[in-house]
Amino acid sequence: MGDDKDLIHYFYEKLELPKKDIRSYSPLALAYIGDSVYDLLIRTEAVANGNSPVRKYHRQVSNIVKADAQAEMIHVLLDELTEEEHEIFMRGRNANSYTKAKNATTGNYHRATGFEALLGYLYLTEQYERITDLILIGRARLAEAKPETEE
Repeated sequence: MGDDKDLIHYFYEKLELPKKDIRSYSPLALAYIGDSVYDLLIRTEAVANGNSPVRKYHRQVSNIVKADAQAEMIHVLLDELTEEEHEIFMRGRNANSYTKAKNATTGNYHRATGFEALLGYLYLTEQYERITDLILIGRARLAEAKPETEE
């Protein structure tokens, strides 16, 4: 595929979706789409790594996309964010959500919502390389922070 923007532009054109000013989206709307973007990327990676039973994919992906894992990811990325990205994260983190995470603390759930809002913002502003870079940087930092386990 050529240009990164081909798929989303094709999608918007074919579905006749209106282009909106990114500032008109609420932080929770950004988090809603960001959650799906992150989930899709992690699922894509899992499937690309080889055939497995769906339950194995689900376990693997769930451990990465759950609120606690997202909170850890954003924690190691905070110093990497631009001022604008940090502002988007904070808006998402501070948004009043009417839902709760099933298996996360309130603090981790809010941080995860901020992370998702950031990903949603980056996706809707077509900053795909930045999304990938942040995920790779976050993974590397998390790997460095975790102690080696014996197998």
